[in-house]
Amino acid sequence: MGKIISITNQKGGVGKTTTAINISASLAVTEKKVLLVDLDPQANATSGSGVDRGAIEASIYDAIIGRRDVKGLILPTGLKYFKLIPANIDLIGAEIELIDLAERERALKRVIETLRSDFDFIILDCPPSLGLLTVNALTAADSVIIPVQCEYYAMEGLSQILKTIDLVQRSLNRALIIEGILLTMFDSRNNLSHQVADEIKGHFKDTVFTSIIPRNVALGEAPSHGKPIILYNINSKGAQSYLELALEVIKNDKKGLG
Repeated sequence: MGKIISITNQKGGVGKTTTAINISASLAVTEKKVLLVDLDPQANATSGSGVDRGAIEASIYDAIIGRRDVKGLILPTGLKYFKLIPANIDLIGAEIELIDLAERERALKRVIETLRSDFDFIILDCPPSLGLLTVNALTAADSVIIPVQCEYYAMEGLSQILKTIDLVQRSLNRALIIEGILLTMFDSRNNLSHQVADEIKGHFKDTVFTSIIPRNVALGEAPSHGKPIILYNINSKGAQSYLELALEVIKNDKKGLG
């Protein structure tokens, strides 16, 4: 049975979608069968995985509202073991339409559970908010990766998402665990990056991944080419960091975490 991991942070610009794409691709090159589900109406995970979002006729939105069978939405990417369910702008309406549904927080879970046996990992890329789509992702997931940018307000943003996770654990998904806190956009030349990293590691200890994602030019360029970093520049520090993260996630899975 596959493991469902939500990549979640209500703050924008923390490397959430970059992480969703690149952890998916990095797991795939280890020959794990991976499905990335784009839940953000901006569809950046879709385009960053090499799929033309302008040509998308149906998205995860259509499965959530019962219009399409979810298995018919799965698309290939440039990597054999990496598949994608795309997003499009229609997802903006999903938050409104879900409000009137019974058990609206479990709408995504009902859809995703039918795919669990087909994949080793299902990665959920959440929108930068704590709205109904994010709550659906946390309710459907076994675990959550929280990307945190190494910058001044990092702890403040982290406390907000941890409160939301706690609420979901208590009311909707008691089995949900934190897979790990991922430090992103780390600049080794910047004292603030080191201070933030040390503070988060000191407070959350083993919950923080050993792998740290650096601020890296190649990571910023790869999405404009519609490629994960390992297909754009596998020798870059960014690519090596995400490959290391993938190995940590596989190790966690073998330990039975999540």
